[in-house]
Amino acid sequence: MDDSWKSRTKAVHGGARRSQYGELSEAIFLTQGFVYDTAEAAEARFLKAGEDEFIYARYGNPTVAMFEDRIAALEGAEDAFATASGMAAVSGALTAMLKAGDHVVSSRALFGSCLYVLEEVLTRFGVEVSVVDGTDLDQWRAAIRPGTRAVFFESVSNPTLEIIDIAAVSEIAHAVGALVLVDNVFATPVFSDAIAQGADVVIYSATKHIDGQGRTLGGVILGTREFIRKTVEPYMKHTGGSMSPFTAWVMLKGLETMELRVRAQAAGALAIAEALQGHPALRRVIYPGLPGHAQHALCRAQMGQGGTVLSLDLAGGQAAAFTFLNALRIVTISNNLGDAKSIVTHPATTTHQRLSEERRQALGISPGLVRLSVGIEDPDDLLADLRQSLAAVA
Repeated sequence: MDDSWKSRTKAVHGGARRSQYGELSEAIFLTQGFVYDTAEAAEARFLKAGEDEFIYARYGNPTVAMFEDRIAALEGAEDAFATASGMAAVSGALTAMLKAGDHVVSSRALFGSCLYVLEEVLTRFGVEVSVVDGTDLDQWRAAIRPGTRAVFFESVSNPTLEIIDIAAVSEIAHAVGALVLVDNVFATPVFSDAIAQGADVVIYSATKHIDGQGRTLGGVILGTREFIRKTVEPYMKHTGGSMSPFTAWVMLKGLETMELRVRAQAAGALAIAEALQGHPALRRVIYPGLPGHAQHALCRAQMGQGGTVLSLDLAGGQAAAFTFLNALRIVTISNNLGDAKSIVTHPATTTHQRLSEERRQALGISPGLVRLSVGIEDPDDLLADLRQSLAAVA
């Protein structure tokens, strides 16, 4: 692969491996094991596998390696490890590097499962976790201390779409030698430049925009070759969180069209957010691409565009939100995002329902808040659907 290739070219051709048959589409090596010509060859490979040699699919597989190489090239990372799901990537990246007595600082606005890993799993094993308002750099400065091992945050929070300043938080963390781990799902690999902005480790749920068509679960951890192969890989291969070859093949196909889909989705999201501002049924429209968003300037500098997701806060609370959801004809009720189909979610009763009401309110997750992941349908059709559903609320 030529390093000078643009991202859309890398997304189609990066990391390709062809068998002796010269196939055009990437091959699925649907095997869990590999054979050796001799016992001596098996011994040698277990002692030190070559760059294109494999032992067991839990350790690595040619199709999975193609996906890892391709996403690493897109992200500007040295290496990647593909996982069974996005949460396997989050929990694997954190657990692989942490031990009892370590200190982690995290933003408070996180997906519910990320909060569970930090507050219930890691603390159970003696990791100290401090939580801050991710948009407040003074809180990061106060919480990060000499000996802090890592900081973790979503670059765009779920579902209230706060933008965290990757460069500024990285500078604070690196001053004490802490690693910066960024869950970058909402930014997508299309709009991301997280590693160049200071992140040490970037995590994606590949289930979202990378697959983009609601087919498979997957995740990926990206970082330096040393971190991926010496910290992440030993933990993941022994605990079983690796990606399957079939999933990797689906993700490779998703990468080919990802930029086309994501740019169309982001354009649709902006058009819808602009059109719905000031609607009488809404308390607010939350979208980082709108000038009124608190971190709009940071969003422009860090991502370039506002992304594919917006949130709508209905004035009538949960009852209005449910009426709105149930009246939709095109947009589908589900809890995924980043799909080619537009999807709407009520976080307070689904993805964040395990949180107390007090905590949801502190995070800005009101009873009337709905998260809208914009798909690739015609924006005019989506807007008409949203408007008729808001009319049903009125």
